[in-house]
Amino acid sequence: MSFVYWLAFLLFLYSISFVAKRIAQPSLAEWLIVCFMLFVGSIIPAGFVLSALDLTAQTWAWIGATFVALGLHYFIWNSLLATQPSYSIRSVISNRTETFRSWSKELSVYLKTIFFFMFGTIAVIAVTNFILVLFTAPNEWDSMTGHLNRAIRYIQRGTMAHFGGTNWNMDTYPKSLTTIQIYSYLISGKIENAFKLIHHTSYYITLVCVFGIAQRIGRNLSASFFCALAYGMFLNFLMQAVTTETDIVLTAYLSCLLYFLFTYYSTRNTKYLYLSGLAFGIVFGHKVTFALLLPSVFVIMLYTVFLAPDLKVFFNRFIKLAGAIFVAMLVYTFPTGYIKNIMVFGHPIGPPTALKHQSVERFGSLPNLFEQGSRNVVRYTYEFCNLDGIRNAQWGYDLNTFIRKPLVVLEDKLRMRLDEETEYAIVPFSFQRRFDNFNANPYWGVFGFALILPLIFLTLIRVFRSRVHWFLALAFCLHFAAISYSAVYDPFKGRYFIETGLFGVLFLLLLFSNHRLSILKPRRNVWKGYIMVVVGLACVSAVMSVYLNIRCLPIAAYGYKSALQTDRIQLQTFARPDITKAYQTFDSIVPKDATVALATINDDFEYPLYGEDLSRKLVTINPFEQGLKPIPKDADYLFYAKSVINDTSRIKSLPTDIRLGSDTTITNVAVRGEDYYLRKLK
Repeated sequence: MSFVYWLAFLLFLYSISFVAKRIAQPSLAEWLIVCFMLFVGSIIPAGFVLSALDLTAQTWAWIGATFVALGLHYFIWNSLLATQPSYSIRSVISNRTETFRSWSKELSVYLKTIFFFMFGTIAVIAVTNFILVLFTAPNEWDSMTGHLNRAIRYIQRGTMAHFGGTNWNMDTYPKSLTTIQIYSYLISGKIENAFKLIHHTSYYITLVCVFGIAQRIGRNLSASFFCALAYGMFLNFLMQAVTTETDIVLTAYLSCLLYFLFTYYSTRNTKYLYLSGLAFGIVFGHKVTFALLLPSVFVIMLYTVFLAPDLKVFFNRFIKLAGAIFVAMLVYTFPTGYIKNIMVFGHPIGPPTALKHQSVERFGSLPNLFEQGSRNVVRYTYEFCNLDGIRNAQWGYDLNTFIRKPLVVLEDKLRMRLDEETEYAIVPFSFQRRFDNFNANPYWGVFGFALILPLIFLTLIRVFRSRVHWFLALAFCLHFAAISYSAVYDPFKGRYFIETGLFGVLFLLLLFSNHRLSILKPRRNVWKGYIMVVVGLACVSAVMSVYLNIRCLPIAAYGYKSALQTDRIQLQTFARPDITKAYQTFDSIVPKDATVALATINDDFEYPLYGEDLSRKLVTINPFEQGLKPIPKDADYLFYAKSVINDTSRIKSLPTDIRLGSDTTITNVAVRGEDYYLRKLK
């Protein structure tokens, strides 16, 4: 049956390519972007409908629903757009291949050297990451507690309706991404790593979008390739390409939105307003942190759409874009869970406890918000100024410490108290973060502090004059400020700057277009040498980030085995080594098809308990903030944390319960695991 599912999937992709040709102009980049939008744009609403019909677990229902959704797209876009001349994708690919050959031959020796290293680095990374995606199990913290955990639970329940999970994300997090993960898993014949399909695809679609946006702004092939390749080596973006984290998908959606807006500016074709509306609805339905990007997106809309010659043109554009956004939000944003959250929790995001954990409310008064937010601006700026990737090695760590000494001294002289003020922080700021923190959650790397941040600042104060880049600088600053002032300091916020990077990377266009910065002009050997050094360091840091990523090592390092050879449960509990033995014992005792009642807490990893085939049925009996529930009659086993079931709880612990072996002596972990027990019920 899996073979039939794969045929249906390939037919779906072919159908998407056919519909995309009716929408996209004869551009390979645009065709790929539109294909991506149609792919997610067909699966997401299909998932909402199937959930309402309790058909979430039915593969054939998914096949039928996605084809119906794609058919609706075909008829809607046909009615909206004028007839477009037909073209062949094969001929477009052939034309672009020939263009690439001609371009590469005409490059100077200097640019050939730069692009050789950049393309070579991306090639090495691409092959390595593809192997990791195919052959390593997901092991990200949020996926173990929430994202993938609930995807399997929705399949087991046959619906994505609220059910009261142990982790609050299982009920409250927007469900649009989960629909894509469930579809990918089922259509692949229940291959677990298909969960990563949308994330890995998002990496490459974002690079295509960056290339396309750069082409719309600069119309220089060398500059466009440089921007796309550089963004492919932004470390926080690169690291998520092999994970099931959500921010890389948000970045892909945002990049599509920006591409459509800038393409509208170049062509003034109304269809790009409609496509922008589609992308806006999808990205807002993906994750609520898109709200932090709204000021930045508005600035880009102001530049590309709303600066009109007269009021009539302005209102015409505004109505079309606003109408497209409204319709898209009805289909892609509201059904994803925001409305249900209001009904259940009284807030579109979730329960009050979760909101207070990382919200502006923790700052208290407005003066304190300004003080602590301003302190965060400086903290995150300091975080950017690191040789991320390179400092994964001891020599790089020592070098990084040395070059940052002036910054540390400056902070001390100015008495900013960045590391002394700890009350308004999830994890207190430190000039030397924990190794596992900067290893798994780097920022942009050397491109950021050595090139892009200075260019943004100098453009903002009009040292370098470029109208489009001034708007991009404003968009960058607004998102930076939104991250800094919207919540207390959290070192893991580095992943949020993935989206900020979409605005920042476009400043590399100035290296090809600004007469004072251009590396295309003869001589300027010092400046060109500096750019070569930055590119070289960026390439080295990108490779080191991938090959020395302790969360998913392609090779043995730091005393760890390669992730390709690591025991599944050991890999999935990597962030919590104190519970590894307990989970391995559980897996050795409990049959693969057993029903297990879970009395666990909000931070507990539940995903590994499904087993290698994801075939165990898990039932939550300690839902978030709802209290302990009775053990269901169909449960074969009870898995519980000692803090939940004890002598004072509604369900008592028994002397015959099996202690699974959590190591309660380990202290150097982000969050200590629970002491787990197992009870056989039947």
